[in-house]
Amino acid sequence: MTETVSRDAIVQRVEQWLEPGRFKDYCPNGLQVEGRDQVAHVVTGVTASQAFIDAALDAGADLLLVHHGYFWKGEDQRVGGMKKRRLQSLLKADVNLLAYHLPLDEHPELGNNRQLADVLGITEAAPLKSDSGLVWIGELPEALSPEQFAGHLENRLARRPLHVGEGSAQIKRVAWCTGAAQGFIDQALAAGADAYLSGEISEPTVHTARECGIHYYSAGHHATERYGVQAVGERLASELGIKHTFIDIDNPV
Repeated sequence: MTETVSRDAIVQRVEQWLEPGRFKDYCPNGLQVEGRDQVAHVVTGVTASQAFIDAALDAGADLLLVHHGYFWKGEDQRVGGMKKRRLQSLLKADVNLLAYHLPLDEHPELGNNRQLADVLGITEAAPLKSDSGLVWIGELPEALSPEQFAGHLENRLARRPLHVGEGSAQIKRVAWCTGAAQGFIDQALAAGADAYLSGEISEPTVHTARECGIHYYSAGHHATERYGVQAVGERLASELGIKHTFIDIDNPV
């Protein structure tokens, strides 16, 4: 039987895990839109887009938990257009929105980087720096050719990655950071990685990979960040007895 718990108890539990107060982020982490007090069904997703909101409301959500929420630094603060429609949908339905950005990337157990390592079967996975979990490094169980590693990513993430650069004939040591983290390729090089994986690519990344002898894979911002929110939702369901549903609104980027 599905339990009903208070919204505040859920927020408190998640923030005990993710410790958002430790981060200087680009958006407010935590409760972004307040809805009903009692929650029986948490729906998780990558981004609080209109399509995700509509699907979550159709599924009977009381609380939405996402990686990409609202109120980003530098955006227009006025409530109109797309932002109005999204907020209006949530407020009319009296549904909560929780969002965690960098805290969900870094967490050593529930975070996107840790979860991606598990999905890809990377062993000995650990952050490159003890004070930050944004770039991780580990090893494949067995060395793969660059083409085989691209195929492995496609099989696990359900999308073909963009591969650039030239490096070793066999890939064993891999560094990665989910999302728009292509700029960390220099850290991967310094750590001696055979390949670096992130969600997005930019023009300078191509030249770095080609000239510095490392394989780079752009595997999709959305595709690499589907797993942290699921881990948090599943943990909430397990510990609190509430219902959890993950809804994936595909994004080619």
